[in-house]
Amino acid sequence: MITIYHNPRCSKSREGLELLKGTGEDFKVREYLKEPLSEEELTDLLEKLSMAPIELVRTDEKVWKENYKNRDLSDEELVQVMIEHPRLIQRPIVVKGQTAVVGRPVSRITSLLN
Repeated sequence: MITIYHNPRCSKSREGLELLKGTGEDFKVREYLKEPLSEEELTDLLEKLSMAPIELVRTDEKVWKENYKNRDLSDEELVQVMIEHPRLIQRPIVVKGQTAVVGRPVSRITSLLN
């Protein structure tokens, strides 16, 4: 099963969702701002993405700049920050099996599906 972690207010996330709709494959949508990720889920996603937590953080967001930008945070602290402020999570994230991609650019989603 394919899962897209989606923010409907994000144009790239909407593009990713449209791409998935066009594939004919079954998938589920998780609006992670409405249904936040648990620590375990976020940690699992990071493993599937093969990313360090800081790589998943949207560092241009106001909440990051005002509260965390100049702090030296551990990976565990970064995970907690993303749980507390899910807007900081890059989007969209698409998971297929044990592999995941951040769909920026959207072509990464296509490569995951092939």
